[in-house]
Amino acid sequence: MFDLSPLTMSRRPPIPITPMDAEPQSAERRRFLKIMAASMALAAGGCGGPPREPILPYVQMPEMLVPGRPLYYATAFMHRGYAQGVLVESNMGRPTKVEGNPHHPASLGASGVFAQASVLQLWDPDRSQTVRQGATLATWDAFKTKLLERRKAWQSDGGAGLRILTGTVSSPTLAAQIAALLQRYPKARWHCHDPLHDDAGHEATRLAFGQPADLLHRFDRAAIVLSLDADPFSDWPGGIRYARDFVQERRSSAAQFDKRLYTLEASPGLLGAMADNRIALPPHDIERTVWRIAARLGIAGLPQVLPANDARAAKWEEVLAERLNRHRGASLIVAGGSLSSQTRALVHLMNAHLGNFGKTIMPIAPVEAGPQNHAESIATLAEDMHAGAVSSLVMLDTNPVYDAPADIGFEQALRKLPFSVHLGLYRDETARVSTWHLPQAHGYEQWSDGRAFDGSASIVQPVIAPLYGGRSAHELLDLVSGEGERSAYALVRGFWQARIGAHDLDAFWEAALRKGVIDGSERAALTLRPARSVPPPGFDGPALRALFAPDPSVGGGEYANNAWLQELPRPFSTLTWDNAAVISENTARSLRLQTGDVVRLSLADRTDATADATIEAPVWVWAGHADGAMTLHLGYGRRAAGHVGNGVGFDAYRLKTLRGPHALKLEKTGRQITFATTQNHQRMEGRDIVRMATLEEFRRNPHFANDEPRERTPEISLYAEWQYKDYKWGMAIDQNACIGCRACTIACQAENNIPVVGREEVRRGREMHWIRVDRYDIGPATQVRSAFQPVPCMHCETAPCEEVCPVGATVHDSEGLNVQVYNRCVGTRFCSNNCPYKVRRFNFLKYTETSLDRPAPAYNPEVTVRRRGVMEKCNYCLQRVTRARIEAEKLGRRVQDGEVVTACQAACPTEAIVFGDLNDPGSKVNRAKASPLDYALLAELNTRPRTTYAAVVLNPDDALG
Repeated sequence: MFDLSPLTMSRRPPIPITPMDAEPQSAERRRFLKIMAASMALAAGGCGGPPREPILPYVQMPEMLVPGRPLYYATAFMHRGYAQGVLVESNMGRPTKVEGNPHHPASLGASGVFAQASVLQLWDPDRSQTVRQGATLATWDAFKTKLLERRKAWQSDGGAGLRILTGTVSSPTLAAQIAALLQRYPKARWHCHDPLHDDAGHEATRLAFGQPADLLHRFDRAAIVLSLDADPFSDWPGGIRYARDFVQERRSSAAQFDKRLYTLEASPGLLGAMADNRIALPPHDIERTVWRIAARLGIAGLPQVLPANDARAAKWEEVLAERLNRHRGASLIVAGGSLSSQTRALVHLMNAHLGNFGKTIMPIAPVEAGPQNHAESIATLAEDMHAGAVSSLVMLDTNPVYDAPADIGFEQALRKLPFSVHLGLYRDETARVSTWHLPQAHGYEQWSDGRAFDGSASIVQPVIAPLYGGRSAHELLDLVSGEGERSAYALVRGFWQARIGAHDLDAFWEAALRKGVIDGSERAALTLRPARSVPPPGFDGPALRALFAPDPSVGGGEYANNAWLQELPRPFSTLTWDNAAVISENTARSLRLQTGDVVRLSLADRTDATADATIEAPVWVWAGHADGAMTLHLGYGRRAAGHVGNGVGFDAYRLKTLRGPHALKLEKTGRQITFATTQNHQRMEGRDIVRMATLEEFRRNPHFANDEPRERTPEISLYAEWQYKDYKWGMAIDQNACIGCRACTIACQAENNIPVVGREEVRRGREMHWIRVDRYDIGPATQVRSAFQPVPCMHCETAPCEEVCPVGATVHDSEGLNVQVYNRCVGTRFCSNNCPYKVRRFNFLKYTETSLDRPAPAYNPEVTVRRRGVMEKCNYCLQRVTRARIEAEKLGRRVQDGEVVTACQAACPTEAIVFGDLNDPGSKVNRAKASPLDYALLAELNTRPRTTYAAVVLNPDDALG
């Protein structure tokens, strides 16, 4: 801390005054300003209280606000323009945790990593806190004055030079506001830009059906699924729901496992990790395969495509065509973004030819409003800006200076404009180039609405008043249009009043806020007429092609300043605090590269606009990647993200141009880096860690996971077995349902006040996560697949940690939980040395109260904040167990099954984790453990863990070898 006494300050030389954007002369001054800004903002925000308008708790209104008891508010988390239903936990007016809304069709009670981390973004002190005119501090009133001058010009010329730029918009109110603005200023234009937008998908539906449409995939109805470089579980608007639907018949409780998944992919994805049969191919080879399969299905009018160049690929085509024909109406083909729009259109025709529409595929009217092709939209805007046709640009929560295509010169064009307005959560790269930057209210601070992937609408209600005086896009557009200065609450409520009617508005409004979704608002099914043919793409690919993908943890860069997400291990590489250029083993061998080598990348076909586009990236070699391709994850290399995200990783957007394919030129630099990873070895080396069998083997021997020859479990002890007569808590994890998304890890971090340690500490093996997700490569390199295994504390009955603790800090409680008594722990780490599962985390340093730690208002008040020098670990969310027990005792009954839901269990999209009372014969956890697939990890050590696993059952196609 700083000593600010008059004596101390008088001895210091005066600090020179520098411009706001200049680099401070003193690191001490910079740190002082950062701390003071954060402390003042949090002091004001912590006392901000709830919003002025009435907000309603989820489902049931409590009789009174009880101190210490959290309230849950149903709202929606807006991710890339689409709504996910969530419940935000508020502790005395402080949002501290996010859960999925069980009534919302997009979440069904689950959540993803971005929703879990959104509460940390809410409290981020790096968020924009003031209006700026260029680099100068300004006020909202000053902005309104300048805006008034602009509005007078728009009224005279019909808004000829006015442009509105947004991301993906599914908000009915916002779309209606923009439509009204364009009607008021008919010469104005609306442009959309989301760097991760699926432009090829929208173009494919236009080619296949002659009209735009969204396609809902019913994975639960499909007997076989063919995935063509698609990853619907991670980066699709309906990803959480799709994952839940897919695993319904593949979980151990169903014990059917008849559904079969075939995957052809270039870059590893979560869906591909679940595949029964998987093959890695570059995108151009996948495209050729698709067109040859379509010809085998009997689709007429297709061009001649050269046959497969090896017998294995030809066998895949023959088998897939036969299997698809056999399962007409019960098959599903999904295609991903690396494929051309023509090939994806052909996939739609294949689904129509197989009779899948109306059964496994439901077409609906597009959910999002505005231009469908974002790349063309932002390119047109940049062209108009370069030509001088734009005089005013209003940008709503978008950052094109950072993530626009590299060859359109957006930053240079933006600098020419006399009036540009940026509304955003951060003073990011675009904000620093704009003439005006306005702080935006966070999604949990504003009124809004939004639609889910199926069109279901939700009212977004704030849980807390704006911490930093931000405003919503609704309020800014109201100012721009000249309608007045109405609140977002009035605008959203007014929109729905015009559709519901004043008579029923109050009842409708209350029901929508309490439930978190508007009943009956989903899109109706469309009837589409498929085209007779689609034009073929170019089938030739470059020698080394770049594949751009959103980072699994920081997305497209919007979450780069979120320390939880930066430290969350990526599903396949377990990489933290960095991105990498991912290539296959064969490609690495041909280029003489290995993991950690830094290479210089540029576009092989350079233009004047991309002549200087060069990046340096470290290489990550993975056996499951396709040859001849390199995956570059977006979202890194930020220059104005905040103190957490600045300067982390490399900026792959510098190589992403308007059109592809992106052929790469690679040069070695001779340098190497050491990645901060949490798992350095991905092979089981013949050990029974993730137990696995084929469906045929399972049917021959349902108890293969616990065969006597494979596992001998001695139950010999010097002590009498303790009888737990009250509660006996346990957990079961179904590895058939785990997709490796790591939502459980970050949910545990948010719930249990787990600190972030930073890149260097992760390199030393000191990450603090209480539940990790191990990943193992299974099979040969040509057909490798991944297996995921979440590993929390096992809560062993005969816990090895307890026997060696000299101070009794790790002990069993009366309900069988292996608890950690922090005020006894003296940090010997004997327990960690004796734990065969390595699930304990030693707090080497004081990771709390650092620049990476969450601000004080974001802490869960029910969980102790640990000090330096103690051991931490999973405790089955003991605070939730205690809360449920207290409530049950008030009612004079036992805790009922399902009343205690751990944080990891609540977040899991596929319900892979089950928790409950082992003394309740009818509990879900007992039913899960009764499965013949249930086994204990390292059971031969006689630890008798309370956490057990369901072995994996695959249904491979024997015809594919």
